[in-house]
Amino acid sequence: MSIRPPLTPLIEALPATVPFVGPEAQQRDSGRAFRARMGANESSYGPSPRVIARMEEVARDMWMYCDPDNHDLRVALAAHLGIGKDNVVIGEGIDGLLSLAVRMYVSPGDAVVTSLGAYPTFNFHVAGVGGRLVPVPYENDRESLDGLLEAVKREKAPLVYLSNPDNPMGTWWETDELIRFMDALPETTMLILDEAYGETAPASALPPVQVNRLNLLRMRTFSKAYGLAGIRCGYAFADAEVIANVEKIRNHYGVSRMAQIAGLEALADQPYLASVVARVAAARDRISAIARDNGLSPIPSATNFVTIDCGRDADFAMRVMQNLLARDVFIRKPMAPVLNRCIRVSVGLDHEIDIFGEELPRALADAAKG
Repeated sequence: MSIRPPLTPLIEALPATVPFVGPEAQQRDSGRAFRARMGANESSYGPSPRVIARMEEVARDMWMYCDPDNHDLRVALAAHLGIGKDNVVIGEGIDGLLSLAVRMYVSPGDAVVTSLGAYPTFNFHVAGVGGRLVPVPYENDRESLDGLLEAVKREKAPLVYLSNPDNPMGTWWETDELIRFMDALPETTMLILDEAYGETAPASALPPVQVNRLNLLRMRTFSKAYGLAGIRCGYAFADAEVIANVEKIRNHYGVSRMAQIAGLEALADQPYLASVVARVAAARDRISAIARDNGLSPIPSATNFVTIDCGRDADFAMRVMQNLLARDVFIRKPMAPVLNRCIRVSVGLDHEIDIFGEELPRALADAAKG
């Protein structure tokens, strides 16, 4: 009888699961391609043309390893943010950076506070180090700042996670409320402020860039408005000592040469970014209008998706999503209690929004049959 090398008790106890089932897996299962890919909060508009041109130009150089210091991109981001290079770290998207932050601040058994239904990959990383999740229900479809703060203090949590704007609801808090929350946090609690959708948010939702809060770690990405989701490049900025500690454990060859070059070129083309933000806003308006035309209630959004209240229970919303998937329209939905009455529709190209508009009434009619 063969004997396997034993796993650690922590890994042995974890369920065999992943945070998301990707659209590719769903297409393999169905044997059909999606006609409208509106579920993963990507940018269908893609990156700047100058990014594509630069990537084509440097493709022949990909036999070389990346610069493990990410020097040029760090310098450019520091200049863009108005801070020092030592206040910036690059990672494999925000997901990679979340993993590092959890490893830095969470020991087995530690309480980690997040919102019930918030970004599930964060929870995945917490489970991976043996942290104990303390989920706080949303309040009026927004992450509850007061609820998060109360849980942090009650549990003496070393780490709290907040996304602003929020995924999966698309809602946001204004700067004055965020600063009130930060000021009230214990100095011993690190706040991860996930600003993946910062570029599509109103300026009033983004606190001034400062690196003098020792318990604040802000994260942003090139995956959303910059149109580079597939290249896996994100960044965090904070107090220099916080960043130096991230540097101790990050995968120094994890951000490819192509990702660094693409990020650098994308950052340089701010006019293109502005054009994408405008297109996202227009597409959100179209999706919201389609929802209202079908008797549904779109939730105001500062992201590149619209979350739609289906007006009934979770089972009905699930049927709506499944009916759209069966019609080859890829969307997703929140799964946590209360939020699960909704579906979530990412901004797509014009023809994809047309398809969504055609198929939604049919999906709703079939869902109503039970």
